[in-house]
Amino acid sequence: MITRIKTRFILLSMVTLFVLLAVIVAGMNVMNYKTIVADADSTLDLIATNKGAFPDFSRNKPPKHMTKETPYESRYFSVLMDENHQIIQIDTSRIKAVDTKKAVEYAAAVVKAGKKQGFIGGYRFLFSSECDSTRIVFLDCDKRIASFQTFLGISSCMALGGYLAFFFVLLFFSKIIMKPVTESYEKQKQFITNAGHEIKTPLAIIQADVDVLEMELGENEWLNDIQKQTNRLAALTNDLICLSRMEEAGNSMPMLEFSFSDVVSESAASFHALAQTQGKVFCCDIQPMISFVGNETAIRQLVNILMDNALKYAPQNGTISITAQKQERLIALIVFNTTENPIPKDCLPMVFERFYRMDSSRSTQTGGYGIGLSVAKAIVTAHGGNIYASAPDGRSMEITVQFPIAPH
Repeated sequence: MITRIKTRFILLSMVTLFVLLAVIVAGMNVMNYKTIVADADSTLDLIATNKGAFPDFSRNKPPKHMTKETPYESRYFSVLMDENHQIIQIDTSRIKAVDTKKAVEYAAAVVKAGKKQGFIGGYRFLFSSECDSTRIVFLDCDKRIASFQTFLGISSCMALGGYLAFFFVLLFFSKIIMKPVTESYEKQKQFITNAGHEIKTPLAIIQADVDVLEMELGENEWLNDIQKQTNRLAALTNDLICLSRMEEAGNSMPMLEFSFSDVVSESAASFHALAQTQGKVFCCDIQPMISFVGNETAIRQLVNILMDNALKYAPQNGTISITAQKQERLIALIVFNTTENPIPKDCLPMVFERFYRMDSSRSTQTGGYGIGLSVAKAIVTAHGGNIYASAPDGRSMEITVQFPIAPH
């Protein structure tokens, strides 16, 4: 349990950090990209307004993002076309990488694309109207794009490095963070185990005294009630001790190969006569020759818990069934029973919690304290399996257990 809590804490922290870093890195690079595009568009607009050239900054003050050196640092070319897209003029005097032929190809490509503004290769282009003609201005943005890509790579690597560093730091300090919880949980389990053993002695004495009184006074209502409640308390104590032991760190059960089919059949058979006595329909469908590597005693206890639970809550003339099948890489054990009252779906995830009862008003009728399914879950978890409850039609309970065929 502590390992599960620790894993969830680390996972939640890492997911939160990942989302935070992703938002920060994405935000910075999106803003950087938009700034580059905005500066390029501003430059293009200035060139287009001045008919394919920079204005004279010696007479006019340059815009905020420009200097007097910008016209000499910028590489651009323009193509002037008439209404029929026939080329009137080509100016490539401000760039060496593009000749007249390439300028014509770029102009034809952007006209075909149908966009008035955008990127083609490493060039940002802009359409501008001049009387009855159209000028397409291209600005070389290779350096700006390379700068953006470099910043993107550096920021991503730094974020990844920080993410991994945080993971190892969190992994180290999680032991310290979880230490008080671990100690408290271990003390709780130790207390349950010790208290359970201490309670067993007075219970045994009470049961022995009741037996002696029955021999001397004969059976009566009060002695029967004492015997009944003593047995319930003894059963609760045994379940708590069993659950505490199974959850202890390092407590491993011996796992051996055995016939899963035979164990389930033998355990379920003991409930057949009891179901008939109570007027309940009992169905059993066990696939033969299913082999399983696990703890045979624990699996018997699991079947007994599930069958006892089904028998308690099935009404008279109700139906109880147990099914065991081999499904590809899993072994499925399904226990089904009809119920007297409708089952709320929001209660199903909580049926494996300790002391949870869906119908607390039936506690005195059925006996038990709602801890049996918690023990069942602990047994399944110890074997590396999964257990869950469902209500197929709202008036029946189906508990499904799935074990991996490979040894856990």
